Amino acid sequence: MKKIKLAVVGCGHIGKRHAEMVTRHPESELVALADTREAKELGIEQYSVPFFNSLEALLTSGIEFDVLCIATPNGFHAEHALMGLEHKKHVVIEKPMALNKADCEKIIFKSLQVSKQVFCVMQNRYSPPSEWIKKVIDDGILGDIYMVQINCYWNRDERYYKKDGWKGQLSIDGGTLFTQFSHFIDIMYWLFGDIKDIQAKFDDFTHKDLTDFEDSGFVNFRFLNGGMGSLNYSTAVWNQNLESSLTVVAKNGSIKIGGQYMNEVVYCHVKDYEMPELPPSNPANDYGPYKGSAANHNYIFENVVDTLLHRNTITTNALEGLKVVEIIERIYDLNPYIKRQA
Repeated sequence: MKKIKLAVVGCGHIGKRHAEMVTRHPESELVALADTREAKELGIEQYSVPFFNSLEALLTSGIEFDVLCIATPNGFHAEHALMGLEHKKHVVIEKPMALNKADCEKIIFKSLQVSKQVFCVMQNRYSPPSEWIKKVIDDGILGDIYMVQINCYWNRDERYYKKDGWKGQLSIDGGTLFTQFSHFIDIMYWLFGDIKDIQAKFDDFTHKDLTDFEDSGFVNFRFLNGGMGSLNYSTAVWNQNLESSLTVVAKNGSIKIGGQYMNEVVYCHVKDYEMPELPPSNPANDYGPYKGSAANHNYIFENVVDTLLHRNTITTNALEGLKVVEIIERIYDLNPYIKRQA
């Protein structure tokens, strides 16, 4: 049986999740790990594969592999993706694909030049409520979309923004929408398409000593496909995450998906439609004092293997990754907290 060989650069929480998913899949094999920190401080001793202290050392080591998984800090995603593509590797890029549209375009250009695939990690697409509402919208069951509201109210405090860490630094982190909420902007784009006529307000309530950027925002806009929308977000919620929700008001009815991680259908009242019973959602990624999005990385690696073995196509391609970054850039063009630091 042919196995897809993968290496992971960046061995923090998410990099270790990548390594775990690769080793679990019967048709994939973990062949190397890389991180600038020492292996003994990373908690990766269970992986008996070669370890390197730089991506360059890994790529020039002579170890043969098919896919480079990039789980480094946001500001390095583009650089590391381009290095991997230059060495003729497919790449899996954690969100965000890059911190600006121009770098995303460079990645896409290089991938086409070397005929290699770019997989963008947007695992929230795989949750049962997300897959269900995608089908409802694509099948036209809701009819014309009138209003869409996305609320993301999370806790990220000094337990998350460690002193001397990369999170919170504008040039490496990118901002709240890149690091915390790009998954939900991806879901919005996936379901409803691109946006225009953006208006926004931002504030920094509790993070003045923790980050270089805002912690909260109200953003409203119109969809190119019709209807209007809003994105309301904050990381200033006290102690624990409050909710991630999507509310849709349309011609034939209304739907709300809620819970802390957009993981449950709260309301569904649609003309001549009976909602099916959905399978349970996976729990959120648990990082101790704080929690992240749904633990759906297994689906990402199933798709990587199936795509490279020509059994399927990419579920989140490079153009979609670029569009999420571009939408965030256009929102942040209105953000004085980002501009002041730039």
